[in-house]
Parts: sequence; structure tokens; C-alpha cells
Amino acid sequence: MTSLRLTLIANAATAATRQAAFPLDEGLESQGLAKATALAVSLGRVDGAWTGPARRARQTAEALGLQAAVDPALADIDLGRWAGRSLAEIAAEDPQGLGLWTSDPDAAPHDGESVTRLLARVGSWLEAAQPSQGRIVAVTHAAVIRAAMIIILDANPRAFWRIDVEPLACARLQATAGRWTLRSLG
Repeated sequence: MTSLRLTLIANAATAATRQAAFPLDEGLESQGLAKATALAVSLGRVDGAWTGPARRARQTAEALGLQAAVDPALADIDLGRWAGRSLAEIAAEDPQGLGLWTSDPDAAPHDGESVTRLLARVGSWLEAAQPSQGRIVAVTHAAVIRAAMIIILDANPRAFWRIDVEPLACARLQATAGRWTLRSLG
């Protein structure tokens, strides 16, 4: 029986990552670029690759040596008016909004994307990817990988913020006979 082996890779670190800030469309920091380049040797055979449209995702894919097609469905969660701002700044200015966003998957107090909308987008992407075969790599963002984990594990969407995804973390998935399984996360 043929199947799809999908590796989701979180983009490498940026200045926003190090500052606990919500990113804008920024490039990788030099240390993140070096780590992505070093990770390339461990990927093995890759039959196809996708990347999100953000600069940090595309640069990570390039550093990994991938010729990846850009797919808007792999975009980071839309952070609305919070993009480019630090978590501490948002917590000080809008603690109720931040609390609501991290506790209610349907909330979007930042005028961006709710976790529920992100889950729907990622779920559609995973469903569309299932007919593919071979070993595929998708360079994306921590939020997209969290969403994929919630979907694959059929977990409560409120658990979204309990999944920690570091820069360059890899989630290895397999689709066989219309069913996704988690092979590893690390």
C-alpha cells in the first residue's frame, strides 16, 4: 500500500522569535539560517516540497536546499493588528483580548484569524495533500504545525496553545488509506 510521508518543518528563528514578538514578514537571523542549513543533511530523499508565502518560510526552505512551491494555505496565522508587536506589549495593552484569544478558539480580538479558522484552513490543506505519494516536505510555521497536530490527534482546539513548536521543529506525518497518523514530533 502506498502512502504519503509528510514532514512539516517550522521556519527557522527570526528576530521576532528571540524577542517573543509576533512577526512581520521578516527574514531569518543568521543563527537560524545556519541551523536550517545544517538540518538539510538529515532530510533524506524528498519527492516534493511546499512552503508558506512568508519570507522566513521561503528562506528556511532555501536553506534546507528545497525547491519548494509556495502555497498560501501554509501561511502563518493572521495576527491582525498584533503583528510586529511583542507579547509583553500586547499583554500590557490588551490583557483581556490576549486572554480571550488564548482560551477561546473562536476568538479573534486582534482582527486577525481565529484558531478555529486556522484549523479549517490547515484541515483543508491536509485533506488536499492526502492523494500525494512519496516523501513531501512543507516548510511552514509553528501555528500551522500546532493546527495539524490538533487535527490529526482529534484533540480539543483549546489544546492549541499547549503544543510547543520550536524553530525548525519537525512533525513527521503519514497518510495511508485516507487517515493521518503522527510518526514523530521534535
